[in-house]
Amino acid sequence: MTDFTYAVDADGVATITWDVKAKSMNVMSTDAFALLSDLIDQALADAGVKGIILTSGKKDFAGGMDLNVIAQMRAGGAKAIFDGVMTMHSVLRKIERAGMDPKTLKGGKPIVAALPGTALGIGLELPLSCHRIIAADNPKAKIGLPEIMVGIFPGAGGTTRLVRKMGAMMAAPFLLEGKLSDPKSAKAAGLIDEVVAPEELLTRAKDWILSAKDADHVKPWDAKGYKMPGGTPYHPAGFMTFVGASAMVMGKTMGVYPAAKALLAAVYEGALVPLDTALKIEARHFTSVLMNPSSTAMIRSLFINKEALEKGANRPKVADQSVKKLGVIGAGMMGAGIAYVSANAGIEVVLIDSTQEAADRGKAHSEGLLDKGIQRRKVTAEKKAEVLARITATTDYTALSGCDLIVEAVFEDPKVKAEVTAKVEAVVGTDCIFATNTSTLPISGLAKASQRPTNFIGIHFFSPVDKMALVEIIRGKETGDTAVAKALDFVRQIRKTPIVVNDARFFYANRCIIPYINEGIRMVAEGVEPALIENAAKLVGMPLGPLQLVDETSIDLGVKIAKATKAAMGDAYPDGAVDAVLFWMADQGRMGKKSNSGFYAYDATGKREGLWDGLDAHYPIADTQPDLTTVQHRLLMAQVLEAVRALEDGVLTDIREGDVGAILGWGFAPWSGGPFGWLDIIGAARAVEICDQLTATQGDRFTAPQMLRDMAATGRVFYPDTGEAQAA
Repeated sequence: MTDFTYAVDADGVATITWDVKAKSMNVMSTDAFALLSDLIDQALADAGVKGIILTSGKKDFAGGMDLNVIAQMRAGGAKAIFDGVMTMHSVLRKIERAGMDPKTLKGGKPIVAALPGTALGIGLELPLSCHRIIAADNPKAKIGLPEIMVGIFPGAGGTTRLVRKMGAMMAAPFLLEGKLSDPKSAKAAGLIDEVVAPEELLTRAKDWILSAKDADHVKPWDAKGYKMPGGTPYHPAGFMTFVGASAMVMGKTMGVYPAAKALLAAVYEGALVPLDTALKIEARHFTSVLMNPSSTAMIRSLFINKEALEKGANRPKVADQSVKKLGVIGAGMMGAGIAYVSANAGIEVVLIDSTQEAADRGKAHSEGLLDKGIQRRKVTAEKKAEVLARITATTDYTALSGCDLIVEAVFEDPKVKAEVTAKVEAVVGTDCIFATNTSTLPISGLAKASQRPTNFIGIHFFSPVDKMALVEIIRGKETGDTAVAKALDFVRQIRKTPIVVNDARFFYANRCIIPYINEGIRMVAEGVEPALIENAAKLVGMPLGPLQLVDETSIDLGVKIAKATKAAMGDAYPDGAVDAVLFWMADQGRMGKKSNSGFYAYDATGKREGLWDGLDAHYPIADTQPDLTTVQHRLLMAQVLEAVRALEDGVLTDIREGDVGAILGWGFAPWSGGPFGWLDIIGAARAVEICDQLTATQGDRFTAPQMLRDMAATGRVFYPDTGEAQAA
């Protein structure tokens, strides 16, 4: 074990350097924590050591705890988790007390954390136990506690110490939202103590140690007379803070995220007692969260599986296919967004449209995004110039010469796409990969326009491209492995998460999200209160209700999709009741948010004001309303059953992609870990029972797939205890 190394200089300053050799970013393991404890003991026992610097041998300090270790901790049960967490607390408390006499608070040795770059999770909790935190002035570095984003909370003292350091109100964004800051912003917020030039980091840390007085290395909460900033729950101001925090958490999470509730409880209870007792309380709540299946599912999908997909878990074994020159055909919002994220990632881009004005407008989209970045101090003028210089806006297809990947993003019209395909293939090399950006049109049909169908692939970006993390890659019937690898390598270059699915109408994401929207619209036609529909969705963890979602994506787009689907399916088309509502809305000119009128009403600035009251006049509210659970089951099962059918049909080949894609693509209840994670939480038998109940009252669209019935009969789950995806 060499994750930490130890050295003492001639002035008696010990430096413990964190450098996990097998990883690009330091992450903490159980063995590494034990080694760190031993090295701290060694330094404290050495009379010649005057103080300790904790730093990193890498450009960053640490990326946090190894969540693979956390995922494995659960197997040992609650006692094993609690004992393991308390062991971490003891090591960090040892650093905090640093050998001082607990009565006189003297005799300790100053310990300073010197952060060269990013410090996340345990990478900040460890420094928070030190007596001073000094960070290098590195604008790219991120400092914070993002654990809440993957279904847990800072459980190695971060919750307790940050509240004691900053007060509950100031600590809330960092704990409850996982807010990350650059070093200067972190210092301004009170997260860290000092920011220095990178080349001065270790020198400044050493100088502070050698000049530190006894009072400098006593943590505020260990000193007599300590009062928590903002007050405890017993203080009038503190009481109001905790009331507000509780309301905020419930408002943002709708009560479905156990980590947020546990964190708030740990803060509240911990604020009433001394630090050591507060750490035990934190450990107890952290244990309860780790034992909750929701946290297990979130860690699995949002960290372990997401990371595996980003590293190419399902990438064909062919040579590196990194993109050097990209052609984007179509400079509308989608094409312009693709051009921006690609140029921002360092790729040369040729952006083509039918007129120079349209092409220039597409490039201007990038300029606008970069200007916003400059306003937020995230982008420099030099960076803006570099990115824009990589984009060539033109109408000339010959400019595509030398491109190794083309992304076509023109209208959802097979004839238009076919014309573009022919124009492109006339000027690019035979090894150039052609990707069509489409959300609904089958790739194998579009590939018929190509002379090289093995090089033809689908790439479905989600809008807005610069913000959405997911990219859906669609393999056509003749798509070759090199094309798949090229698409995956490109998505990695632009720092997004890919899923690969096989060709079928609507692919995977839209196949699942359209039934969700349709179920909400169908309930409107039935006379279900629209507010009940929308709130039922939010109360089960969906970020948007189905009616708001169709407003966001536009009602006229829904009409186009419905007409195309009906033309393809003929008499088998199942959504006539939905079309009656959707087409009527379009006839009223209510096209959604883009027209400031849809299922919701909007003010002149486009701000959503509430559900449109004219809806009730045409679709009266029924006297008898369904219960909340029934509405939630309809909305969830509309999505989940399509995910299972996609797996059954071979559109999905890996449930990890199904879960990660659902959360990142359309926000499927992140607390559940995705549709397959949710089915494991409730159990296949319960899922089949719900399906049978809904089928009896709502129809065959809720019929349980045979795969689900087989799982219910055998007790099988999608994810066995190892956390690995079980083969279908």
